[in-house]
Amino acid sequence: MNWWLEACKVPNAETKQQAEERQLQLTKPTGSLSVLENVAVQLAALQSNPKPNVDKPWITIFAGDHGVMAENISAYPQAVTRQMLQNFATGGACISVIAKEYAATLQVIDCGTVGEVYQYQGVERHSIAQGTANFAQQLAMTEQQCQQAMALGRESVAKAIAQGASIYIAGEMGIGNTCSASAIACFLLNEPAEQLTGVGTGIRADQLIHKKNIIQNSLELHKNYVKNDAFKVLCAVGGLEIAAMTGAYIRCAQLGVPVIVDGFISSVSALVAVRLNPEVRQWMLFGHQSAEYGHQRLLQELNADPLLKLNLRLGEGSGAGAALGVIKLACSLHNNMATFAEAAVIGQKV
Repeated sequence: MNWWLEACKVPNAETKQQAEERQLQLTKPTGSLSVLENVAVQLAALQSNPKPNVDKPWITIFAGDHGVMAENISAYPQAVTRQMLQNFATGGACISVIAKEYAATLQVIDCGTVGEVYQYQGVERHSIAQGTANFAQQLAMTEQQCQQAMALGRESVAKAIAQGASIYIAGEMGIGNTCSASAIACFLLNEPAEQLTGVGTGIRADQLIHKKNIIQNSLELHKNYVKNDAFKVLCAVGGLEIAAMTGAYIRCAQLGVPVIVDGFISSVSALVAVRLNPEVRQWMLFGHQSAEYGHQRLLQELNADPLLKLNLRLGEGSGAGAALGVIKLACSLHNNMATFAEAAVIGQKV
């Protein structure tokens, strides 16, 4: 049943060494491309390929609604979640444009949104529930629902691998999900809501105080159920889309696909994944540090050095998508720069 506890693939140490040796031979001072070198070497180890690439990126957007919206914790109405699903599928959303820019496959999965049955071309509807329950009053999900959501992530990764994906990005959509993510982070880091709760989509100062109070009271409500169990944290205050991303990250590591982690909510899923299965961490690259309050603390906990700092706070996988360009460049430099021998340049310092 607990497939997420299964062992992960081990990065290829031999390929990593080959990539490091190639970097030493390229026509540049040693270490002068810094992070670009490190990314190429890391990706070489993860792909077991001394000349890594991100030629077939895969992006999955997981969407879900949140019962805690009943507590007035967002600047936008819940209906926006479902409206954005169609926008993703028809190419109008930020991540849709990014996917087109990098010729990425874009998969859109409705894990559980509020509303009538619908048919949107390009949206896979797996309605586990009509959103989560209000975690200010009860558990957000049953343990069965949480397992079903994680399985959606697992199945997405299987589909990506079947289509030859070279790297995987998980993005999310769900009005109210920064509230859920902050509550998860508070439990995992054992810190109060004051330290890890931000404005999300742009709420007012009075709404932010209210949001922090809702989260803090919810931590007290669920603490005896949760204890120190990361899976139960997801059940207590998580979201269907957050659980799905957690499952996707774990499955990528188990099957050997590198991932680019996006912003605050994605990093919360990443931390849950690492708490459930610590080996998952080595399969993660971190796209950016977002403007969302608390994200820097999560990155610190994950010992992550993000590639970009653009003050983004959109979600959707947009920061990871922006970082894809940097990773693509890192691979191109690694693979296509001339060595000292090829360029007939003397590589020894005098």
